[in-house]
Formats: sequence, structure tokens, C-alpha cells
Amino acid sequence: MGIEKQFIKDSLIKHLVAKFLEEELDRAGFVDVDIQRTPMLTRVNLIVTNPGRVIGRKGKTIKDLTEELSKKFNIENPQISVSEAPNPALEPRLVAKKIAKLIETGKKPRVILHAALRDIMNAGALGGEITVAGKLAAKGGRAKALRGSAGYIPKAGEPTRLVKTAHVTAYPKPGAIGVRVSIVPPGTVFPDKEPAKEVEIPNIIKQAADIDEAQPQAFKSKTATTEPVEEQKQKGGGVFKPSKRKK
Repeated sequence: MGIEKQFIKDSLIKHLVAKFLEEELDRAGFVDVDIQRTPMLTRVNLIVTNPGRVIGRKGKTIKDLTEELSKKFNIENPQISVSEAPNPALEPRLVAKKIAKLIETGKKPRVILHAALRDIMNAGALGGEITVAGKLAAKGGRAKALRGSAGYIPKAGEPTRLVKTAHVTAYPKPGAIGVRVSIVPPGTVFPDKEPAKEVEIPNIIKQAADIDEAQPQAFKSKTATTEPVEEQKQKGGGVFKPSKRKK
């Protein structure tokens, strides 16, 4: 039981450290953290998109981060090393955060979803899936979900451990929207499937427009109208007229 409790404790500390570093290193593009304990020290390997922000001027930022990890999580003699993420398009946490920020600015979720899937598959991924669920309509509308996938994504069993997954929540005005991204990195070998030589991408994803070209959502009211009354008369619209009663 002692060894089992130690495994649980190590996993819990890693989860708490990852949450702490995700908030502290948001601008540095935090991707993941790997903690390795040795008899002499504890190695903390950070994977980010911008290592310069983690190191700081004359190493001040990384020194302060080392002291906080030691005091807050009781990590003995932490030694932080920083490595750069080779391809941000293959990191589900970064992709999910990018989608969440674009949704908060008012971009159309369906266009964002297809463009992000195209970038993932063009980066060499064997499979990708993005699910966007929540208040996608105007305020007061029902929650719904959009899902897009390409390539091969295992859903159950041991092969799911080989899939990199991240979940981020966006907070636009209509309400919370959850963004879940799953990516199968290139070179992944599944025990129940032969390696594919070429991954077929659906045409709707191949021909997806760029995210920058996506227009903000325009929510129209069902009752309000912006047309002048004269134009409504020409179109045959029903304009209210008071009835004349006979005396």
C-alpha cells in the first residue's frame, strides 16, 4: 500500500503543478510538464512555445518559479529545464486555447473548427477531433454541440492512452462553451491497426477558409425588424392598421 499511495501522491502533485504552471506561464504558451524524482534532485521539464518568457531577464523568472515550486508544493531541490514545442499545431492544449479565444471574439465556431482541423492534419497528425459544445446560439438559446474529425481516433481501450487530449472553456457573452481537442501525433503505432501510409482528409476540411476570414456571428431577433414601413407595404408585409368602428 505504501508504494501505491506514493504513486497516487506523485500523480496528484503533477496535476497541481501543471494547473499552477498553466496559469503562470499562459503567455509563454505552456504545453506540458514532466517531473522526474531522483535521490539528489527533482527534474522539472517544461515544454512551452516561447522559452524566453520562462527564463526571463538574467534568469530571474525561472529562479522565482523554482522558489515557488519548492515552497508551495514541497518539491525538494527542483531543477527546471525548458524546451520548445516543435510544432504548436500538434499540441491540443494550444489548439484548444486558440479556438476558445477566437470564439470569445465572436468568430463562427464551425469555421474555426474546420480551419483548426485542417492545420492539425497538415502538420502530419494521424487523426484529429474537435468538439465544441455549449451556448453556440444567442443568449437564451439552447445549448448544442459541433464535432469535426479526420483520420483515425480510438474511442475505447488501451489505444486511447496514445491520444493527446485537452479541454478548455471559453466564456463569450451568451454563455460558457467547452472546447475539447484530441490529436494522434505522427508516428503513433496502434497495436490493433496497421500504420496508414496516407491519411485521407475530408473535402470540407481541405477547402476550409482561414480563421481570419471568418465573420463574427450576427444574432437577429425574430420579432424586431429594421425595414421601413413603406418597403414592408411593397413586399406585402402586414402593417398594423387600427379598425374603424361604426357608430
